[in-house]
Amino acid sequence: MLEVVTFVLGPAQTNAYLVAEPESSQAVVIDPAWDGKVILQEAGKRGWRIAHIWLTHAHFDHLGGAAAIVDGLQPPPPVAMHPEDQPLWRIAGGAAWFGMRIDPGPEPSIDLAHGQELRLGETTFEVRHVPGHTPGHVLFYCPAQKMAFCGDVIFAGSIGRTDFPGGDYDTLIRSIHTQVLSLPDETRLLSGHGPETTVGQERRRNPFLV
Repeated sequence: MLEVVTFVLGPAQTNAYLVAEPESSQAVVIDPAWDGKVILQEAGKRGWRIAHIWLTHAHFDHLGGAAAIVDGLQPPPPVAMHPEDQPLWRIAGGAAWFGMRIDPGPEPSIDLAHGQELRLGETTFEVRHVPGHTPGHVLFYCPAQKMAFCGDVIFAGSIGRTDFPGGDYDTLIRSIHTQVLSLPDETRLLSGHGPETTVGQERRRNPFLV
């Protein structure tokens, strides 16, 4: 059984997730939004070893804490991201659009691809490519735990923005219908902002989808 600790961090109140398999004490940080030292401290308090950093996409508010996490660990955990978001990562996630400067951390060394399997200890996650908010956006689906970490693709009662460079509304809606709503209704959706929801709830009530 995975354990999930949620942090709401940074200027955009972004959800960062520390996910651990207690049996192996291995953990992954999904979207280290900001204040990486806070995430590090929580992992240390629980006796978890952060072995991976996975990025749903490369916007600055989803990776602003990566540098502090990597700098605080030996060996440093590798960072995984879809290659189509490399151009966004190279401009520090667009932080300058909002008058900010950040250290994006080490260049991602693992290229994510649709259908790829990632492992956290004995637990398997499926990578699903869900472009529209950004070209290289992905979600991480764990069938055994009936949960998906979906970044800024879909929220409780809403969907991701498509007015930033690289965004496209029609592509986002297609991604949601083919890669999110195709999951079982009971699947928990842990989004990049706001409260968690489920596939079934969004299928029935999300005004952008019904």
